[in-house]
Amino acid sequence: MSPKKAKKKEGASSNVFNMFEQSQIQEFKEAFTIMDQNRDGFIDKNDLRDTFAALGRLNVGNDELDEMLAEASGAVNFTVFLTMFGEKLKGTDPEETILNAFKIFDPEGKGVLKGDEIKYYLMSQADKFTETEVTQMFTNFPLDVAGNLDYKNLCYVITHGEDKEQE
Repeated sequence: MSPKKAKKKEGASSNVFNMFEQSQIQEFKEAFTIMDQNRDGFIDKNDLRDTFAALGRLNVGNDELDEMLAEASGAVNFTVFLTMFGEKLKGTDPEETILNAFKIFDPEGKGVLKGDEIKYYLMSQADKFTETEVTQMFTNFPLDVAGNLDYKNLCYVITHGEDKEQE
């Protein structure tokens, strides 16, 4: 879910609802409602703990939950929730920019990169990934049977929040 491209200058409107398409706002509202386990209109520590438990993660510490809640400017109602996502997505590069970065490693334009090569580059260049980060990426974006990463789909997910096939 990437912020919609506004024709206004950035910062021209402080209304967070202007940052997203109506369909995106609806998706965020559904996510908020799922997380607001006690249905009081706010996401608190117990709601986060219950959400993690529903996802199968039972050992979330209070420090981790406190850290998450500290990212908010106050109590987490839907507007604060949406603002937090807007701030997180604000720095996301456009899909075309990310694709162009991957295309440097794909001169034939196949749309895939060899998994072992991308792992090497991620762990040895610029902001180096750790082994754990690379493993996590390949868990979320598995290599195909030939050991290739579909970077076009990866870019789409980074900028839109879901697989093309799921739309």
